[in-house]
Amino acid sequence: MKTFQQPLSAEEEACCIQSMQEEGSERAREARTLLIERNLRLVAHIAKKYQNLDEDMEDLISIGTIGLIKAVNTFDVSKKIRLSSYASKCIENELLMMIRGRKKKSKEVSLYEPIGTDKEGNEISLLDIIENEQTDILERMELERNTKRLGELLYTKLDEREREIVCMRYGILRQEEKETAEGKVYPVLIGCGEEVTQREIGNMLGISRSYVSRIEKRALQKLRAGMESPD
Repeated sequence: MKTFQQPLSAEEEACCIQSMQEEGSERAREARTLLIERNLRLVAHIAKKYQNLDEDMEDLISIGTIGLIKAVNTFDVSKKIRLSSYASKCIENELLMMIRGRKKKSKEVSLYEPIGTDKEGNEISLLDIIENEQTDILERMELERNTKRLGELLYTKLDEREREIVCMRYGILRQEEKETAEGKVYPVLIGCGEEVTQREIGNMLGISRSYVSRIEKRALQKLRAGMESPD
């Protein structure tokens, strides 16, 4: 695989983003180019996760780069996050759109030739099998991404009591994850344990069931907003 340049430091990135505010200037164009070139390593890192879908790595990087360019063009410095964090989501979204688009196109050039029958006696084609396998992979990758995102939100959007109540309420088990590409470490969800009722949680924490309910509702609203947000 092609060797990409090292990413910019936080200070270098901030300087480039500041230069991009000078719209139309040569300095702004150079800063934009540098931000794209020095984040191509991130594109390659994310693209590698989709190799098991039999996609060409060069195609994945090309499409991922489009997501990176969109991220650089739409990045909002007021959000107080690193460009790499925002770009990661844009790159993944672009790759998933490509994969879904190709899957949809494959239906238009389907392989109709029957190769057997299912348990109900209906004819099935090679395409039926391929589609089912691809759907399973995509659904699994979506689930893994959403699970990881939820694990991050538990620690970035909720306070300690909200997190404790949500985890007990829904039997969420946690385990420390290795450092991410963005330099952050978040516990990830590894499965479900025993769910605890609001009344039982209230007894353990010395608070009323209705107070537990209010905290749970507030925490779930925060998590829902975080999952729906592109940031």
